[in-house]
Amino acid sequence: MWLVRIALLAAALAAAQGAGARFDNYRVYSVRPVSPAQLAALSRLHGESSGLSFWTDVAHNRSVHVMAPPHMFPEFEEMVASLGMDFEVYIEDVQKLIDNQQSGDKSEATFGWTSYHRVDEIHAWLRSLSARYPGVVTLLNVGKSTEGRDLLGVKVSYKRGNKGIFIEGGIHAREWIAPATVTYILNQLLTSTDSQVRSMAQEFDWYFFPSTNPDGYEYTHTTNRMWRKTRSRTNLLCYGADPNRNWGFHWNEGGTSTNPCADTYHGSAPFSEPETRLLADYISTISSNLKIYLAVHSYTQVILTPYGIAGLRPANENTLLSIGQVAAQALAKRYDTQYQVGNIVDIMYVATGSSADWVVGTQHVPLSFIYELRDTGRYGFLLPAEQIVPTGEETLDSLVALVNAAKKTF
Repeated sequence: MWLVRIALLAAALAAAQGAGARFDNYRVYSVRPVSPAQLAALSRLHGESSGLSFWTDVAHNRSVHVMAPPHMFPEFEEMVASLGMDFEVYIEDVQKLIDNQQSGDKSEATFGWTSYHRVDEIHAWLRSLSARYPGVVTLLNVGKSTEGRDLLGVKVSYKRGNKGIFIEGGIHAREWIAPATVTYILNQLLTSTDSQVRSMAQEFDWYFFPSTNPDGYEYTHTTNRMWRKTRSRTNLLCYGADPNRNWGFHWNEGGTSTNPCADTYHGSAPFSEPETRLLADYISTISSNLKIYLAVHSYTQVILTPYGIAGLRPANENTLLSIGQVAAQALAKRYDTQYQVGNIVDIMYVATGSSADWVVGTQHVPLSFIYELRDTGRYGFLLPAEQIVPTGEETLDSLVALVNAAKKTF
């Protein structure tokens, strides 16, 4: 164990000094806990600084994806075998996928969707939209991140009196496909000639925040591709809180960690992170007009409905599930990409302190959904850049269907 601690200390010091982490020959395993003992053992590992990285949270009878460094292969496989669990190697070499993902086509002269963009590029594009679409696009700057980056979004409004739809992405830093998809949808609402998209764009006021954790997102480009949290300092060795466990509704009531080094650390208090606090402050100024809230994540191909809280359900749960099914069916039509639909706890796990729960529980936004985008395990967080446009296309198809179904409930 002391060797693991020394390795973790070295990794933490390297990260603090800005050294780029590499993941050569790291594997991602898939295991499925089906007994209480198996679930407890994996949950215990998940909450520790063990040298393993959990790409998905631990849930009963669901595949759990765990990244391990080469020196831990025998130990992890022995532990899994001792618990009576089978395992599958989903990804043989994580670094190869990282290298492939970062080699997208950068030849485009302007902002586009053939590669993944840095936060400064996303912000520059957002700033350009208000000049290109005066009277339609308004730049929104709700404050500064821990490291002083702007928390930028835009409002798209074609006429007064519209109800609002809010879309946020990138709250988990390593989920690159989320900001890419949110910017793709934003661009389509401004440029598409499709009659359904044009109608949807003009019937609502749209609020887009593509990168709600800009410090963490930039850190995944410069230092550690697999970083998830914010970049606030928590103690000598640990940085950041999970910004999607930091919202002030049933905070720290399950599905989080008290360990500041853990990926699911919920923070020292509700809204301890400026990124969540400032975004929540802004949402509270417009929430009375919001009808739909969408939180875009990756991966696992599911559409989730609140709440991520054991034993608590919104009064309109059946409506949410029905709309989610319509959205998933529409998403599948173009590329046959299959999504599950269900309550967060039912089909995934307990996860308290999320933005999607907070907007319903405190701001009374009637319809809130979480999209977990492509894929289901072959690439995980490392979706190749050539899948940005197909992911955006099918998600836009889904959004059109979701909005049309939602309108019937207003």
